[in-house]
Amino acid sequence: MRKYLYIFKSKVMSNLQYVFDLAGGMIGYFLHIFVFVYLYRYLYMGEKDIINGYSLNQMIWYVIITELIWCILGGRKLCYKISKDVKDGNISYNINKPYSYIGYVFFEHLGDIFIKGIIFTIFGMIIGFLFIGSFPNHSILSIIVVIISCILAMFISILLIMIIGLFAFYIEDSNPFYWLYSKVILVLGTLLPIEYFPTVVQGILKYLPSYVVAYGPAKLFVSFSVNNTIKILVAQVIYLFISYLLCVLIYKKGVKKLNVNGG
Repeated sequence: MRKYLYIFKSKVMSNLQYVFDLAGGMIGYFLHIFVFVYLYRYLYMGEKDIINGYSLNQMIWYVIITELIWCILGGRKLCYKISKDVKDGNISYNINKPYSYIGYVFFEHLGDIFIKGIIFTIFGMIIGFLFIGSFPNHSILSIIVVIISCILAMFISILLIMIIGLFAFYIEDSNPFYWLYSKVILVLGTLLPIEYFPTVVQGILKYLPSYVVAYGPAKLFVSFSVNNTIKILVAQVIYLFISYLLCVLIYKKGVKKLNVNGG
């Protein structure tokens, strides 16, 4: 574990030199939130204070949190890196190293987004307060739970994207699969909560990745409850465990395939 923490620390220290490069991403994030703030204000105009269980302020905070998680993640970069490692054969150099390729990539990416995560989170909270003028009511305990849920969402997202990147063992380019995955998360979890979909569809959505990587943390932030906490955290832990096992399985089968083919 110490070697992975060293990888994480090294990447964090490296990224401290490029903090100002985040300005472009922050502008893009602000523009996204700006558009959706006025979109939801229009949707709520002349309607009741609550639509599908969400007030206007809750919907704005929901989008702020889901967009925040997605912007911090840097999934496209991660998928491209893994896919390129496989296609170029760079992954073969890591097979005999004293660490797991999966662990290496996981902790390296965590280090890559750590500083970005802190800065974007502060920036997102400031934007939310400026647009809304208040924060959702939270206790110290509920804030800790929300943070844990957000961290679990990031871990699951990284593993799922790693799985997609490792598809490059079997297909020429896995990046189109990432594009499809990102659109599913965007439509079914980031822009709209599950409650906005028909009742029959809601039951299906609770089993999709969008439930644990986008909807869950945002739901706990805008409408915290013990019941929601148990459901979401249990689902996240299960997803984390399954995602890790699938990632390891696909990697091992891919490496075996390379060895058989003399790669």
